[in-house]
Amino acid sequence: QVQLVESGGGLVQAGGSLRLSCAASRSIFSYNAMGWYRQAPGKQRELVAVFTRRVGTNYADSVKGRFNLSRDNTKNTVYLQMNSLKSEDTAVYYCNAAILLENYWGQGTQVTVSS
Repeated sequence: QVQLVESGGGLVQAGGSLRLSCAASRSIFSYNAMGWYRQAPGKQRELVAVFTRRVGTNYADSVKGRFNLSRDNTKNTVYLQMNSLKSEDTAVYYCNAAILLENYWGQGTQVTVSS
């Protein structure tokens, strides 16, 4: 019943920027939390940035000051603006949404940062 579709990934040089989009199939006001995770090959999936209705936005220490999470309710879309990209940011980025105890995931979008 819930679908999340990511877009905006690609290849970028170190120091460059990308903006990822996550389009949701229902109003983003329906979600208790919404944000982004990433997973590099051979590594565990890790939280990048998440917005919760209770406490606002939290960022992983590795991206603080470089990434920004925003929302557009008219488009049911969440954005991740990524600036000053580093090679270690290379990963598949997944949109995530939570409603009560249920978690939903998009299919992922590849971000590759060249040195």
